[in-house]
Amino acid sequence: MNNSQLVSEEPGPVIVRVADTFDAKYAFFIVKEMESSARARGTGIGQRSVESICQKMENGEAVIALTKSGTWVGFCYIEAWQQGKFVSNSGMIVSPAFRKKGIATEIKKLIFNLCREKYPHADIFSITTGLAIMKLNSRLGFEPVTYSEITTDEHFWQKCRHCVNYDVLQSKGCKNCFCTAMLYDANAHTA
Repeated sequence: MNNSQLVSEEPGPVIVRVADTFDAKYAFFIVKEMESSARARGTGIGQRSVESICQKMENGEAVIALTKSGTWVGFCYIEAWQQGKFVSNSGMIVSPAFRKKGIATEIKKLIFNLCREKYPHADIFSITTGLAIMKLNSRLGFEPVTYSEITTDEHFWQKCRHCVNYDVLQSKGCKNCFCTAMLYDANAHTA
């Protein structure tokens, strides 16, 4: 897998690559931007701990985007569910100064490839309210599905507890809410 991409941007190129232990210094900024972005969207989903972001980096289960000078640009991570039957793409965030420049596309492509490499037989899913993420997912072969087609792991659904719509999700037995679930069916794409 090519684990590094260059995206041409002003004032210089952005490097998109698999994160590692040395990137832990960016975790606080990532968490703060996730929280800020969630507030701006009117949800609470962006709440993650610095420790959990660092753990994803240490485990090679995250993608980070940085300028050549070391400025943090973007981030996303993966998480396996039901003994690797499902893998989620989560926590996609791009710094406001770098949005609408194709960075999210490059992060999404690399996180998708990382999922396929680490969990080649897993179905990959994403839940989002963001149209841009839905479009990116569609380009990669994801299709909209009902919640019953993604993980039933209670721990996954507990991660939604900070969302302002969590009561809706709970009242519907985690069967639907305002987010759109999208799935990449690994079996449907196997040659």
